[in-house]
Amino acid sequence: MLKLKSPTRDGTTHIVMQPQEFMQRLAALVPRPRLHLIRFHGGLAPNAKLRAAVIPQSAQKDSAPAHEHANGQAARMSWARLLKRVFDIDVERCACGGRRKIIAAIEEPVVIVRILTHLGLPARAPPRAAAREFSLDYAA
Repeated sequence: MLKLKSPTRDGTTHIVMQPQEFMQRLAALVPRPRLHLIRFHGGLAPNAKLRAAVIPQSAQKDSAPAHEHANGQAARMSWARLLKRVFDIDVERCACGGRRKIIAAIEEPVVIVRILTHLGLPARAPPRAAAREFSLDYAA
């Protein structure tokens, strides 16, 4: 049972749905992947005649190499900077306060297992816990 924020015209205040129907309605609200959620209209539209007059043009943008942005930064962030930005984990900072230098990123599973077993660490991830039961019964 789902309580509506405000009653509809016919006075309905609650909706009763099966779990499958509820999930279908939620899935319909999720946008397709790689779909632009911001649309521009009028002078900001991509093919608008007045766009050149509205959007400032930069001379630096035309002279920038393909592997750099117009402001001179690299086009791709390193994985260490992405970890810092997303999870607030600075892998380049040492516990002593100094800076670390990343010399390699090991991605081959065989090599990772050999290193972990040599260090006496478990090479397998811990088992997952069982999923908790989920109920859509909101009736109170």
